[in-house]
Amino acid sequence: MKDEALSIVKAELDALRERIIVNLMRAGQNASGRTISSLRVDVRADGGTLFGRSPFGTTETGRKGGKVPANFQDIIKQWIIDKGIAVTSMPYIRAASKNWTPKYTPEQRGLNSMSWCIARKIAREGTALHRAGGRDDIYTKEVDLAVKNISDRVFGIFKEDVTRINKRANENI
Repeated sequence: MKDEALSIVKAELDALRERIIVNLMRAGQNASGRTISSLRVDVRADGGTLFGRSPFGTTETGRKGGKVPANFQDIIKQWIIDKGIAVTSMPYIRAASKNWTPKYTPEQRGLNSMSWCIARKIAREGTALHRAGGRDDIYTKEVDLAVKNISDRVFGIFKEDVTRINKRANENI
């Protein structure tokens, strides 16, 4: 009976993982794929857990303004690249010479400028999702459904066992 219950937990957590992935893709929150690839199911003798990387919670809430990591602009730069967002190049006005050569290409300057502006806006005000009040259609509803499904299915196993025990007890009377 315990093995059957754990099998149900695993099946429901695997289904939960798949529904969350579909929701992330539908919402366009799959820039690099790192969050999706971090989702994994772990079932042990006492139950199961769906794990994801630490920023997973922000897929519904967004990120509030405030302190950001030291490399936040680099994170935003990589996000821009992963999302395939077009960046306007910023050519230098000054021409390269014997005494001065540009540190960045015009494309790198454009990317640096855009990532700095986005990182600063997020640090000050939070992400657009956070400012809009968040959402509940990535994992919240799916977790509720998984908990209900697990409860119903595992309770069904116990109900069958109790019915079988009662039937045997009544046959012996």
